[in-house]
Amino acid sequence: MAATDIARQVGEGCRTVPLAGHVGFDSLPDQLVNKSVSQGFCFNILCVGETGLGKSTLMDTLFNTKFEGEPATHTQPGVQLRSNTYDLQESNVGLKLTIVSTVGFGDQINKEDSYKPIVEFIDAQFEAYLQEELKIRRVLHTYHDSRIHACLYFIAPTGHSLKSLDLVTMKKLDSKVNIIPIIAKSDAISKSELTKFKIKITSELVSNGVQIYQFPTDDESVAEINGTMNAHLPFAVIGSTEELKIGNKMMKARQYPWGTVQVENEAHCDFVKLREMLIRVNMEDLREQTHTRHYELYRRCKLEEMGFKDTDPDSKPFSLQETYEAKRNEFLGELQKKEEEMRQMFVQRVKEKEAELKEAEKELHEKFDRLKKLHQDEKKKLEDKKKSLDDEVNAFKQRKTAAELLQSQGSQAGGSQTLKRDKEKKNLGLP
Repeated sequence: MAATDIARQVGEGCRTVPLAGHVGFDSLPDQLVNKSVSQGFCFNILCVGETGLGKSTLMDTLFNTKFEGEPATHTQPGVQLRSNTYDLQESNVGLKLTIVSTVGFGDQINKEDSYKPIVEFIDAQFEAYLQEELKIRRVLHTYHDSRIHACLYFIAPTGHSLKSLDLVTMKKLDSKVNIIPIIAKSDAISKSELTKFKIKITSELVSNGVQIYQFPTDDESVAEINGTMNAHLPFAVIGSTEELKIGNKMMKARQYPWGTVQVENEAHCDFVKLREMLIRVNMEDLREQTHTRHYELYRRCKLEEMGFKDTDPDSKPFSLQETYEAKRNEFLGELQKKEEEMRQMFVQRVKEKEAELKEAEKELHEKFDRLKKLHQDEKKKLEDKKKSLDDEVNAFKQRKTAAELLQSQGSQAGGSQTLKRDKEKKNLGLP
């Protein structure tokens, strides 16, 4: 019998029985709380928005501290994500807070691909967690979870409508992270404009199918307050680390020539609502939604890409081992097929190469024969020319010899005639 069938039978046969006395497992919640407090908590916030909307200031105001960080330069050609982790302590609870900022978002002339580095960063954190889960020896209890739990999307207080960059980016992110839209520097527009702006933003998000994070209402203890706060989204916030004396109290505020804007005054902005919903009421739900919804979606898609499935083609349960074996056999079959294809391709290429070499050898032989014949022809021409020159030289020598002989004979004949005349003169007695 399969393990899944046994588990199903155990679940169906479960009975409720009364206890005769105190056992003690009612202390499990306390044990869980003590263990969680001793281990500490982590929370990761992604701040997305254009330059100059007060993202860093709002983070300092939310956590009532001054986060030290290097000032960002906005001369990069693209969007860069900068992550900073801080250890915070409140009472006996420790929080490892990671703030990820989008440096250069919206600074480019061409903003078409501004969302891609953000999506890649979120997927990279999911992939790192998945790889840790798939290890044989896992250390998830000490693993620093870097998955983004909340995305605060800062909207410029234009008072008109959302920019196309905002709509495209939120649409790409809504299936990967819990988006909480906020109107930054809301003191830049009037109350009436702000109300209309909120309605316009909500309408555009709905019409474009952007799924923002909704505060949960299934828990009775927070259902009322969360239901009320859902109606206030997007929150219009103001951030300030400057404290001014108002009445007899020092309060965070912004001083203007026309008056003072109090950060924690709900009549001035929604900062208190944001802090209550983000930190004091729904922080654990944001962490849970990240794990059970967004990470599970990424994990399922990734494992399906790898070939893992829950059911076979007949919709019957499929164990991980069976899936692994099926995938392994499929991989081996594909490997053998590729090996055969490579072998055939290798043989084909060898034959083609042999044919090319034979053709090249044939061309070389033909070229050699042509050169050899040409050499022989040239040699014959040279020999004929040499023979002709030798004949001319021999003829010249013969003519030269004949000329010398004639000349010699002529000289001898002239000498004998002179002697004869001298002798005749002598006989005649002539002088």
